[in-house]
Amino acid sequence: MVWVPLSPTSSDRRASLHAPSTTTMSLEWLMDWSWSLDGLRDFIATGIQSFRDCDATALVAVACLLVLFVWYCYHVGREQPRAYTTVNALMQSAEANGVQNGFVYCHSPECVRCSHHDGLNQKLYHNLQEYAKRYSWSGMGRIHKGIREQGRYLNSRPSIQKPEVFFLPDLPTTPYFSRDAQKHDVELLERNFQTILCEFETLYKAFSNCSLPQGWKMNSTPSGEWFTFYLVNQGMCVPRNCRRCPRTYRLLGSLRTCIGNNVFGNACISVLSPGTVIAEHYGPTNIRIRCHLGLKTPSNCELVVGGEPQCWAEGRCLLFDDSFLHTAFHEG
Repeated sequence: MVWVPLSPTSSDRRASLHAPSTTTMSLEWLMDWSWSLDGLRDFIATGIQSFRDCDATALVAVACLLVLFVWYCYHVGREQPRAYTTVNALMQSAEANGVQNGFVYCHSPECVRCSHHDGLNQKLYHNLQEYAKRYSWSGMGRIHKGIREQGRYLNSRPSIQKPEVFFLPDLPTTPYFSRDAQKHDVELLERNFQTILCEFETLYKAFSNCSLPQGWKMNSTPSGEWFTFYLVNQGMCVPRNCRRCPRTYRLLGSLRTCIGNNVFGNACISVLSPGTVIAEHYGPTNIRIRCHLGLKTPSNCELVVGGEPQCWAEGRCLLFDDSFLHTAFHEG
């Protein structure tokens, strides 16, 4: 049976649109259905014949390719990074002067920026592995590739963005981020602004009794004084400091995106005295966004990231990527 559709006249076309005939539609549907079955039968028969004509060697080759593909997916996710260009080698030029992006080396064996022991790549990979698992094997392979090819990535980066330790390609490259990028955490921090401020003021009173109270650290700056009080430092909780800020520390646990158990994770209170200028420097990586919550922000204080200046505001969060060249100063 051959089914040949006929082109209707203009009057027939208008009738079919407005008042279709039930008998005509039924006949056309049956003819269409029979034609479809014939076509399907021919298609299946052709497929079976093609399979029979296939050479056994070709079938084995296809099967081997499928097995290799599955193995590759598994291998990409499980393989540990080999020591191609190590993180240590990326920091050798600064080591000669004893200064790294404006900061004196701390010589701490735990510091991911300053330590130069073997196995730093492995430590970095394992710290990132838990995050990569959220994005399947391909995500882990991406982290692996990023570590393996750091030399190529960083050498090709413009000087405006050169993280010291680890650069992951194909991430958004912008100095500042919208508050909506971390809406939940931003709102949570701002709602608890008074709680954090009260604990900070209690801590800061200790400066009236001694030059550098316990728990605070002084950072190297060209002028002025810059103090930090860490609650989480490179992924490690500082118990003594957390006990002095219990409500702030509990608040960190309520944040959805706070990096905790990672060498790139930290949370601290930062204080600049009047006249302080922080030398231009890069952060260690571009895989994080830094969030500043202004506690006390007098006039003439400014943060400059990637050449773009921004001012802090009390009780408000400011999000930026510290892998860009950045500086801060307090001229109030």
